[in-house]
Amino acid sequence: MNAQIRNVYGLFILLFALLVGFTSYWAVLDAKGLEDNPDNRRALIEEQTIPRGLIFARDGRTRIAANRAENRGDARVFVREYPQGGLFAHPIGYSFLRNGRRSLEQSRNDELAGEENEFESIFAGLEGRDREGSDVVTNLDVAGTEAAVTGLAERKGGVVAIEPQTGKVRVMVSIPEYDPNLIPTDFRALDTDPDKPTFNRTTQELYPPGSTFKVVTATAALDTGKVTPETIIDGSSPKEISGVALANSGGQSFGPISFTDGLTNSVNTVFAQVGERVGPATLVEYMKRYGFFADPELDYPSFQMIPSGIRRNGTQYVQDGFDAGRVAIGQGGSEGAVEATPMQMALVAAGIANGGRLMKPRLTDRIVGKDGRVKERIEPDLQSEVMKPETAAQLTEMMSRVVEEGTGTAAALSGVRVAGKTGTAEVGANREFTQPWFICFAPVENPRLAVAVTLERQPAGSQGGTVAAPIARDVLEALLGGGL
Repeated sequence: MNAQIRNVYGLFILLFALLVGFTSYWAVLDAKGLEDNPDNRRALIEEQTIPRGLIFARDGRTRIAANRAENRGDARVFVREYPQGGLFAHPIGYSFLRNGRRSLEQSRNDELAGEENEFESIFAGLEGRDREGSDVVTNLDVAGTEAAVTGLAERKGGVVAIEPQTGKVRVMVSIPEYDPNLIPTDFRALDTDPDKPTFNRTTQELYPPGSTFKVVTATAALDTGKVTPETIIDGSSPKEISGVALANSGGQSFGPISFTDGLTNSVNTVFAQVGERVGPATLVEYMKRYGFFADPELDYPSFQMIPSGIRRNGTQYVQDGFDAGRVAIGQGGSEGAVEATPMQMALVAAGIANGGRLMKPRLTDRIVGKDGRVKERIEPDLQSEVMKPETAAQLTEMMSRVVEEGTGTAAALSGVRVAGKTGTAEVGANREFTQPWFICFAPVENPRLAVAVTLERQPAGSQGGTVAAPIARDVLEALLGGGL
C-alpha cells in the first residue's frame, strides 16, 4: 500500500512539474509569441483602447486603414475601418477584435499598435504621454492597383508590380477581392466562400508558370556558358525528351534556330534541350537564387505565403530526380512539376531588370510617428546576386524581342521599350482550361517596374500573349504615368 501511495505521489509531483514547466514557457519564454499571435483576443481588446496607426498608400495621403471612435459604456474604443473598401484588401488585410489580424495589419502590428520598447515606455510614462500607434506609409500605388483590378475584370487571378532597383511592391492584387469592412459581420460567409476571396492568390496560390519559366532556364544556361543568344538549336517538333515525344505549341516545327529566336517564339523543344544541357542541379541552384523553395522575403505574415518550386504530387518539394527538359519549359511530370506564385514570377522579372541583382520585396516604405517624424525608413536590401550583369543584359535584349516581334506584342507601349515573356499552361483534369501568364519590365534602358500577371483556369484557347499581356501593359502605363 505504501508503495502504491509513493507511486501516486511521485506521479503527482511529475505532473505538477510538467504543469509548472509549460506555464513558465508560455508565460515567460514565449510571451512575445503569444502577444504577436494574430488571434490573441486579450491583446486585441487592449489595443482597441489605443488609437491604432493609420495606413497610407504610396502618395502618403490616401488612407487605406483608419479608425472610428466609439463609446462603449465608460470606455472609448477605436474600431478599424477601410476607406478604400476592397481595393487593397489583400496586401493590407484587417484588424478586428473578433476576427484577429491579417496581412500588413499583422506583420506591422507592433508599429501600428504603438508597442514601444521598455525604455521608450518609461520615458513615455514620465512625460505623461498615452500610448498611440505609428502610421505606416506603404509602397502601394492607387492608379496601378486600379488598373490591375480593371484589367482582371472579376476573373480570378493575380497581379504584382515591383520596382526592380528597390524591391518596392507597387501593386499586389488578388481577384476575387473582399471588403475588409465586412469582416466583422460576414466573416463566416467570406471564409467558407468556394471562390476564396480572402485568399491572397499572389502569395498563397501556386500555378504552373508555363513558358514564363523559360527565362529562369535561360538564366542558368547563359550564365553558365551552356549557350549564347546566338547558339543554334534544333526547334523541330515533335522531339524526344527523356524518352517521350515533346511538341511545340500548335505542333509548329522551326528547324535550326538561334536561342534568341527560341525565346521570341517560345519554342518548347529548344528550351527542353537546353534544360537537359543545364541539368537538374544547376537549374535548382538558379531557381534558389531567384527565391524559389523559400517564402518571399516580404514584410508579410509567413502563414500567408507559400514557397514556389518543383513539387511532386502537388505537395512534396523536390530538388532532384525530375525531368529537367520538361521543367525547363515550365511544366514537368510525375517526378516533379514546377509551380510558382505571381509574387515569385514578378521577382524573376525584377531580378533580370536590375542587372541580375534581386532586391528583397517590401510593402512598407516608412513608419511615421504622430508628430510627423519618420521613425524608420525601409531601405532597399539585396536578396541575392542571381546572375552576372552581362547575362541580365543578354536576357533583356532577348525578352525585348518577345514584345517587339514575338508572342508578347500586346504588351507594347508607345515610346517605351518593354521586355517580357508570355506563358500559357494547360490545366484541368482534361486540360480543358489554361493558365495564361505574362511577366515583363520597362523601360528596357532603365527599368523602373517589373510586372507579373496570371489568370486562373481560363477557357481553352486563352493565351498569355492575348489575355495577360494587355493587363500588364495597362498596369505599366498607369504606374509609369508621365514617363511615357
